[in-house]
Amino acid sequence: MAELKLSRLPDRTPVKMTIVVSPDLAADLALYAALYQRSYGREEPVAELVPAIIRSFLDADRAFVRARREGGEQASP
Repeated sequence: MAELKLSRLPDRTPVKMTIVVSPDLAADLALYAALYQRSYGREEPVAELVPAIIRSFLDADRAFVRARREGGEQASP
């Protein structure tokens, strides 16, 4: 088989997760969605914003980034 320059793409199958949040967190997420709409002129449901919020949080956590880079602990879904 030929060696391609592009390596095999990682698994991109979405994983559905269900979470329960406190009423105050739900209100904050709704407020964030409203601020997002005012800032960007585009309405996005909270469910669409949460993955981006979590990604942003994880990418900003230096200890987590360092652990992931060093092989970190393997977490199971």
